[in-house]
Amino acid sequence: MHDEKTPHVSSRRMLSGPTSSRKTASMFLSTLILFSFCFFALWYDREYRLATEIDIEQRKGRTVNPNNFSWHRCTPSKELVWHDCYVARQCARLIVPLNYSDPNGEKAIIALTRKASLIPRKSPLYRGPVLFNPGGPGGSGIDLVLQYGDALGAILGPQFDVVGFDPRGVGRSVPRVSYFKTEVERQLWGNFGLHVVNDSVEGISRTWARSLVKNKLAAESDDGYLVHINTDNTARDMLRIVEAHGRDKLQYWGFSYGSVLGATFAALFPDKVERLVIDGVVDAENYFDTLWSNNLMDTDKAMQFFFKTCADAGPFGCPFYAPTPEDVQRNLTKLYDSVRANPIPVRTETSYGLLDYNLLRLSVFVSLYSPYAAFFPLARGLSQLAAGDATLLFQMLQPPPFECPSESSENAFNVIQDAQSAILCNDGRDIPGDLDSSERYFKMITERSQWGELWASIRFNCIGWPKFPKHHFQGPFVGNTSHPILLVGNTADPVTPLWAAKKMSQGFPGSVVLTQDSAGHASINAPSFCSQFLIRRYFVTGALPKPGTICSVFKSPFPNSLYVPEDQMPFEDFAVEDEHSFIEAIENLSNNLKLPLPL
Repeated sequence: MHDEKTPHVSSRRMLSGPTSSRKTASMFLSTLILFSFCFFALWYDREYRLATEIDIEQRKGRTVNPNNFSWHRCTPSKELVWHDCYVARQCARLIVPLNYSDPNGEKAIIALTRKASLIPRKSPLYRGPVLFNPGGPGGSGIDLVLQYGDALGAILGPQFDVVGFDPRGVGRSVPRVSYFKTEVERQLWGNFGLHVVNDSVEGISRTWARSLVKNKLAAESDDGYLVHINTDNTARDMLRIVEAHGRDKLQYWGFSYGSVLGATFAALFPDKVERLVIDGVVDAENYFDTLWSNNLMDTDKAMQFFFKTCADAGPFGCPFYAPTPEDVQRNLTKLYDSVRANPIPVRTETSYGLLDYNLLRLSVFVSLYSPYAAFFPLARGLSQLAAGDATLLFQMLQPPPFECPSESSENAFNVIQDAQSAILCNDGRDIPGDLDSSERYFKMITERSQWGELWASIRFNCIGWPKFPKHHFQGPFVGNTSHPILLVGNTADPVTPLWAAKKMSQGFPGSVVLTQDSAGHASINAPSFCSQFLIRRYFVTGALPKPGTICSVFKSPFPNSLYVPEDQMPFEDFAVEDEHSFIEAIENLSNNLKLPLPL
């Protein structure tokens, strides 16, 4: 994937052997918190993440919901008052201004969860909180820390608190963006997620019209709070969180859209940066221009990684095996053509529907985000589809079985689609609302990438968005930060190309881009000891990697081959004492984590 002339920090040697000689990826797969949705036969709200086979098994006959904490037990305050919550976590709710131009006016409440360091706060070894944002926009930092706080803590080291928060408008924070009066109403309206804009069901004109309806509902649901749901205010909320911890400067690790949030903070408060990692970097200028036009530069590289690793894995390693990458690609194209002409009816134990072109394209695209979690089940699903069975692929993108949770239940916190569109549409410049402009945009984005037919739906979310004043920060993204920032990019990231990390680095003197030679969205979606070692060292010591550093990964996404870990680290100034748990955490994240879509 890399230029052979470019020196690597490390390399791995490829060994082949029986699958029993190592732990397969499926042994590391753990079930994500499954969202409870109201599921109707013809209308449904897809949370577009690729389910693992374990996810599907969990859906048979029962609903998995480990959330058992009432947030009403946390009284909001201007200080952080932590309460024990969930399993080995602490929770708090922080009062912040809704409008920072009127700090004495209405308030917002930011919900936080932390995995606390076991090191005493007064110890010189304690390094304080690291804030996380999983992307989205609209992703829940609380969910990230609930599910993966232990793994993230193992990567950072025991000196740090791992802190997740739900940004204003999201999840457990108040106000929470919701355009619908009930969950049933939301499900009846249907999907706001990624879809193939020009397929026979949606089409440009239908997508355009649905966006107008949805954004009219957004305006009708607004009682004055919606204009304040944006990245600028969330960056200011982060500073309040830092100050409520009794600290002066931010330590932060943001993925995907979280890179926009991190870059915004660094530009607004350059003197408040202690450590800042942005991972899976978005071109913030393009984002705030509401263009979404350069995200797909490396998507085909990620797709080629699937073709190559499947062919390399052999017939016992990849269920969709063909002798060459070109053969694998050709076979997938045949499936696209077949399903476009003849959608496959599916009846499972819990649901029914069609595996159509839209769902097939989505299942492939989403798998590119998390190759080590998704490529093997995707290959199995494609193999079954070639034999006429669409059940597995259909289940991979379906919600859990029908269940109507009470509006006051924890499940109500899980909806992210409304907040996602509010944040990205408020952040970005207003776009033309006429159908002709939408058709021109669609033509442009599809000429740039075969995946533009999916990606166009993101910008279309903002058609007819309320015309709020745009007084918030939209750049420039420059700043002489009090400590240099670290940017991380993969060579074949499907939605945040490495190019964007290099561009964003130019605005922050002293910053360094760490390159990970892998597919997947952000560094943690591929297993690299080297990358996570350098990120830990940065947080602990402040030392940046040498400019031009490229890190490799230590295994294949398919189970018949394994990059045997050698000592990737030629550094002698820093050591990982808990190497076993460190590697285990890296594998846990790469085998299981799925960052929010689209970013």
